[in-house]
Amino acid sequence: MLSSFVRTAFRKRVCLLGQNAVRAMSSSGGPFTSLVVSRPTEAITHVELNRPEKRNAMNRAFWSEMVDCFNQIADDPECRVVVVSGAGKIFTAGIDLMDMASDVLQPEGDDTARQSWNMRKIITKYQETFSVIEKCPKPVLVAVHGACVGGGVDLITACDIRLCTQDAWFQIKEVDIGLAADVGTLQRLPKVIGSRSLVNELALTARKLYADEAKSCGLVSRVFMDKEEMMAGAMEMAGEIACRSPVATQGTKINLIYSRDHSVAEGLDYMATWNMSMLQTQDVMKSAQAAMEKKSLKTVPFSKL
Repeated sequence: MLSSFVRTAFRKRVCLLGQNAVRAMSSSGGPFTSLVVSRPTEAITHVELNRPEKRNAMNRAFWSEMVDCFNQIADDPECRVVVVSGAGKIFTAGIDLMDMASDVLQPEGDDTARQSWNMRKIITKYQETFSVIEKCPKPVLVAVHGACVGGGVDLITACDIRLCTQDAWFQIKEVDIGLAADVGTLQRLPKVIGSRSLVNELALTARKLYADEAKSCGLVSRVFMDKEEMMAGAMEMAGEIACRSPVATQGTKINLIYSRDHSVAEGLDYMATWNMSMLQTQDVMKSAQAAMEKKSLKTVPFSKL
């Protein structure tokens, strides 16, 4: 259970977001329309799905803005860790079918071949919306409250650490609307929870997976009583990651993902190649000195990366 001090600190941090802690980012220089991006601390970036009146349904703007957002985060030397959450009553209702229908149901083209070619381009574009999270070298935590439906499952399986509230539930909804999930769930979820039988059941029946089962199967690592407690816990965990060497944390993420998709031997070889240069960082000596002096890593001035 988090202390009241941590929850109070998070509430104060949220208040600051409306003042001077917010830094909106987009390719055009203005704020996003489907996201709110803020900096609770110098090293933590908070990305919030921000269509609460539409239950954070994923409209056309969302699919491109997530790519722009995470590409900018990847290149931001100040940012060391990312927290993703949803505004309003739920995390996300998934794809906004009304907004996306023309793309999905009416691809351009004079014949079947051309329509299919354009449909493939659309699908691969949508896949990049969540692949960009996985490609981002900064560790990404996602905090889920309420419903996480369809595209929401695609999103969270691309993140590195998943947290949820006691009232959260997850649903692979695509079979109920006549298609197979095509932007990441079927590829990533089997590697997340390990049980191929459970993945098949969830994907083929579209049944809801509630918080307790989500934790027991490994989809999430922690369950919190409510959103306030979860967000405080997410920020606390993000702070623990952010105070460590960015060379170490980003290298760890990259090698975890590489090893997931390769054999042990290939993963070890990649790791050896990675660390033959990364071990030459000053961060190793700084971290070791802090340990010997029994100092917190929060006091160590690691350089930007």
